[in-house]
Formats: sequence, structure tokens, C-alpha cells
Amino acid sequence: MNIQTELAPEQIETDVEALIAGLAADARAAQRKLAQMSDADKAKALHLAAQALRDAAPTILAENAKDVAAGEERGLSGAMLDRLRLDEARLSGIADAVDQVADLPDPVGDVIDSSERPNGLKLSRVRVPIGVIGIIYESRPNVTADAAVLCVRAGNAAILRGGSEAVHSNHAILAALSKGLADGGIPEKAVQLVPTQDRAAVGALLRATGAVDMIVPRGGKSLVARVQDEARVPVLAHLDGICHTYIHSAADKSMAEEVAVNAKMRRTGICGAMETLLIDASYPEASDLVGKLLDAGCELRGDGRAQALDQRILPATDEDWDTEYLEAVASVAVVDGMDAALSHIAAHSSGHTDVIVTSEAEAEENFLNSVDSAIVMANASSQFADGGEFGLGAEIGIATGRIHARGPVALEGLTTYKWQVRGTGQTRP
Repeated sequence: MNIQTELAPEQIETDVEALIAGLAADARAAQRKLAQMSDADKAKALHLAAQALRDAAPTILAENAKDVAAGEERGLSGAMLDRLRLDEARLSGIADAVDQVADLPDPVGDVIDSSERPNGLKLSRVRVPIGVIGIIYESRPNVTADAAVLCVRAGNAAILRGGSEAVHSNHAILAALSKGLADGGIPEKAVQLVPTQDRAAVGALLRATGAVDMIVPRGGKSLVARVQDEARVPVLAHLDGICHTYIHSAADKSMAEEVAVNAKMRRTGICGAMETLLIDASYPEASDLVGKLLDAGCELRGDGRAQALDQRILPATDEDWDTEYLEAVASVAVVDGMDAALSHIAAHSSGHTDVIVTSEAEAEENFLNSVDSAIVMANASSQFADGGEFGLGAEIGIATGRIHARGPVALEGLTTYKWQVRGTGQTRP
């Protein structure tokens, strides 16, 4: 039944509220069983899920081709299509990431710290699963696998609500994953996909206080903004990926050019792509640097001093410094030293990832300590802002807030803790 066309508005709301409540109840029951499974059993199930993805590759790629074709007809941007498209190499990478997550140490049960009180009470803080996690995402079908396996590995149940752009891909990926997980003994309802693309279901998921423990949005600014505005459930998210690369006056020429071009052009549609290039006014090779980016096919929009470096640079507007382009476009500014670079980043960074390129140790440490972003890098491309590249196996997203988790959120970020207190009959006077 097509909810959106066959039900009245008040019936739609009732129907999706009941749908989400049912999914959450099933997830909670499955999570209780999942939390009791051993590390070895969860790892075995995830390895089976990885193999199931490889076995189902022809089906998954065929379903993905349907989504890509539909996206092209709908006029999706090049960046959106790049996020959506799967090929054998990308699908193999998704399966490999599942294997990597399976091989990671299980954080559940880790003792964070412990102490003994003067009265003999022994206290410890122990990692436990968060519970039921809702993941709302758009055109990235890899999120279906990443979110599912990270949640399961950390003992959480997942309710996935993917975007309509990837509906065929998401169903095919989850079908393969579910087979492998079930073969390994994971409860059937530990990972569920919301079975409707009705936008009302997103609202119901955001209002599921007490039934869902945390929401993770992954997608464009409008999606994340809606989630943050409407959610009554705690949210772990970032809004924009406005990432800066600052070329310090003491930067090595070859390194500066390679890092800047890679940070922008390797994949322009990911949240770790460079959106603003800052060039120190004392850096002597600035014209060659912007020339490399322009020759690589990047449109540059700059301030007056940047435009003077190359006639191909277009004038920047005030909006450009606060824009996540997600395509082969970048803003560029010339700044008067470290303090000016830090001020620009403080004013315009989204707190995702910011980079300095320098051969001067003091400048490197100053930048790393002064920039208040979730990820701060020196002499490396911002495209490394990824859980897999950080050795986390995969990530459920990048968090730019200051509570609970920050940066790539993987297994540890999907746990909380509880206090365990052991006594010998103590009573409080």
C-alpha cells in the first residue's frame, strides 16, 4: 500500500508512528539478545556478512544501476551521483570494511577506570551498548553496511532510514548482510530498514523518545538541519564539512601542491574535501599552487590578493567562505600570517577538518593546538578524515559537537558506560 497516496494525512501520521513504534520494539528485543552475545560470536557473524556481500555482488550492482539511472533522470548533481554509484572495487571495499570491523576489539565490557573508596566500595566504569540507534541518511548506499555492522559489533540494534535515491541499493545490501548475520546467530531484527520512503517516517523516528536512544543523520545540510531542529532523541551529527587547508609561509612547495590538489580533487563530494584554501602572504610559490588547482579542473573563487595570483580566479562573495561546495570549486584567500589564518578558520570553519602544511615544527604545533575542530591535521590531505583511514574499520559519521563523541564515530563512539559498584555489606550512615 502506498501510504502517501492512499491514506488521509491524519492516517499517515498514525500509520508511521505505529510503524516506527513496532520497529523500535522489535529492535529493543533484538538488542537485549545481541548484548548477551560473545565477542567471538559477533565477529564470526560479521565475517559471514562480509562474505554474503561478496556473494551478492552481481545483484547489488544491478540494483545500484537502477538507482544511478533514476538519479541521472532526476538530474542529481555529479557529487550526489558519485556518492550513489557502486562498482566492483567500491563494493569490495565495503565488504573489506565489514571484515575489518569484525576483527576490531569489542569495546563492550572494557573497564574505563576503577577506584576503591575509603569505605571499601569498589567502583568501575564499564562500556556498554547505547541500545537502539536510528540512522537517517541520503545517497550513500555504503552507509547501509557501515552503520549496520558498527552497530552490531558494539552490541546495538539499528533502524536504518535511507534516502529514496538509493532505495534499490539499500535493500539489496541489507538483504545480503541480513543473511550473513542470521547465519551467524545475530537476532533477525537487530538491523532493520524502514520500509517506506514517506518523509513522515523520519519525523516519527525523530520523535521516538524512549524507544530510540540516539539518532545519527548522514546527508546534506537540509537533512541534518531538519534532524537537529525536530529531534526529541539525542543526535550525533555534523552540519557542514567546510574544511580549510592553510599553506604556511614555510610550506614545502611540492608538498603544498600535492596536498591541496588531493584535498580538493580526489573526491569532491565527500565531507572531508577541502572547500577553502588559505595561502600565507609570505609563501613564495602561491601562483604555482593556485595554477596546479586550476589546471586540475578546479574553479577558484578568491579575494583580491588571490585573484592577483592568476587571472582565471573568479571573485569570491561573502557566501563563498561559508559554502560547502561538494564539487570542483574552492574559495581561496591570502592571509597575513598564522594569526590571520586562525581567525579566518575560527570565523568560517564548520569544525570538521582543518589542515596546515608547513615544515616549521613550532607553526605545526601552534596550529594543531589552536584550531578547535574535530580533526586537525598537519602535512596531510583532509581527505584522510575517515574512520577507515583512522584504523577504526569504518565510521557511522563524523561528529563535530563536543558531547559524547567527536571526529570519526566508530565502535567506541557507539557505546556509553555504566557504573558498577561492588561492596561487602556497606551501609550509609
